Amino acid sequence: MSLPRLRAFIEVYRQRSFTAAARNLGLTQPAISQQIASLEDTIGRPLFERQGRGVIPTGAADDLAADIGDRLDEAEAALAQARARSAELAGSIQIVGHPDFLSEVVAPQLGPLLESGIRVRLHAGNRGEIERALIRGEADLGVSAFPAADRRLRHEHLRDEPAQAVAAPAVVARLRAAQAAGSDLATFLSGLPLLTYGLDYPLIDVWLEANGLHPAVATPAMVGLDVRSLRGLLIDGHGWTVLPGYLSRPHLEAGELAEIPGGGALPGRLAYHLLWGAAALRQPRVAHVRQALVWRLARRG
Repeated sequence: MSLPRLRAFIEVYRQRSFTAAARNLGLTQPAISQQIASLEDTIGRPLFERQGRGVIPTGAADDLAADIGDRLDEAEAALAQARARSAELAGSIQIVGHPDFLSEVVAPQLGPLLESGIRVRLHAGNRGEIERALIRGEADLGVSAFPAADRRLRHEHLRDEPAQAVAAPAVVARLRAAQAAGSDLATFLSGLPLLTYGLDYPLIDVWLEANGLHPAVATPAMVGLDVRSLRGLLIDGHGWTVLPGYLSRPHLEAGELAEIPGGGALPGRLAYHLLWGAAALRQPRVAHVRQALVWRLARRG
């Protein structure tokens, strides 16, 4: 079995769609269909049941995916690193994204790319700036808490992060006392300063919705440069906010912050996406970095 056939199979299996798999691999849908058909001929069993808007894996597909999924990712990552040493992939790549996510999550995973000779340039941007940079060709890849809204861009789900409402332990203790006295969560939060990190704050919206709270609870008292700029104020006992797990987890474990208990609903989650221009994956260097980031970040999500 060839690697292209197996990669096509894994992509269709993960996306549950021939169209999405073709888009992510930079191929046409007929090419993906031909590779799957050839693989089905080789193993002698159907792999997918075609539906109106996608496909459903068969038992044979589940078994094959369990056998080769991670191994294929690891093999392709190793081959990609070997190829990256060639002159074709040497050079720089521009990545634009939310500054806290780039610094805290993406940057620590770039070591193998740097060792392979690729120079990485990270640029900060909000949702609109990320998409504009990709459309104008000012960046090769983007990392955003939003899927691509512009039809000229492609996106792939990268990982989920929990969205945790946090404050200083003393503030949370006051909340628990207020709740014990009959006060509700919305009333307590409306009396606290809300610290935010932009005029749009998806994490807070996700958490409020997950806990059945009205957006009117969220009237910002401060808008910071990014999520990291809020932690010092929170630790000192000023206000509350919602942080992604990769930022809140160390401070929760150290006892510097405490989680604000919700209204009984499950915590919210924030989905991060990798974005690129429609023709970007035709460049081997961009395709290589995209695959490396998907493999490394998705596995560590």
